[in-house]
Amino acid sequence: MEYDPIKRRLGNVFNRTPFLRKLFYSLLDLLLLRAWHVNKELKSLKRSVSSRNIRILDAGSGFGQYSYRLSRIFSDSHIKGVDVKDEQIDDCNSFFTTIGLHEKVVFEYGDLTTFNEPYNYDLILSVDVMEHIEEDELVFSNFYKSLRNNGMLLISTPSDQGGSDTDQHDHGSVNGFIEEHVRDGYGIRDITEKLQRAGFSEIEARYTYGTFGSFSWKLSMKYPILLLGISKVFFILLPFYYLITFPFCAIFNSIDVHSRHKSGTGLLVKAYKK
Repeated sequence: MEYDPIKRRLGNVFNRTPFLRKLFYSLLDLLLLRAWHVNKELKSLKRSVSSRNIRILDAGSGFGQYSYRLSRIFSDSHIKGVDVKDEQIDDCNSFFTTIGLHEKVVFEYGDLTTFNEPYNYDLILSVDVMEHIEEDELVFSNFYKSLRNNGMLLISTPSDQGGSDTDQHDHGSVNGFIEEHVRDGYGIRDITEKLQRAGFSEIEARYTYGTFGSFSWKLSMKYPILLLGISKVFFILLPFYYLITFPFCAIFNSIDVHSRHKSGTGLLVKAYKK
């Protein structure tokens, strides 16, 4: 299934007013398990470092959800979002200007395989991006060069335990729930070794999306997206669907975030530049 067309449809619905856009961000934070994990790590980082004048790169900023969250957690930060899709860059710049955050949050077109701003960032965030990029080691090297000393890279990505929900291959491409993925996912050893080759010396990687988290993802994301792909009529039914399923998803997400997993369909990785 192609995920991007459905994301564009949702974006068109929630882009009509700034209130709806903020509501969209809040709904994503509530529903997406990866957002629960990422926000927990960001809040932990906030407690351990001074946030004054911290420079942050949102690498693969998409709708701008995480740039918005970063601006709220790190109130004195300067944030740049980069993405390869011009329409999303223009859309995010317009929205953040409308809500008065354009002086601290800016968006620019950027290809992560060529993006390099040496010693410019204290934190680089990459959420559900690396599974879309073939030349991942080149990107990791660019991230390392762009970080300041003692800077941190935070990555959320599918694991090779079924994170792309892939069931078959065709001529080397990944064919699963999300066709835009170029790989099934990462193993902990695989991504650790690639980050080490890029220059990172201290790396922490752990599984997310354990049994409860994977089930929550199916309820909150997979099944609704499959139905939206079948018919636009489901847009009308979507609020009622979530009224029923969200309490269960919230419980499952909370269990996943507060558990350690021997395996899981997601990975959360922290890598430091010393």
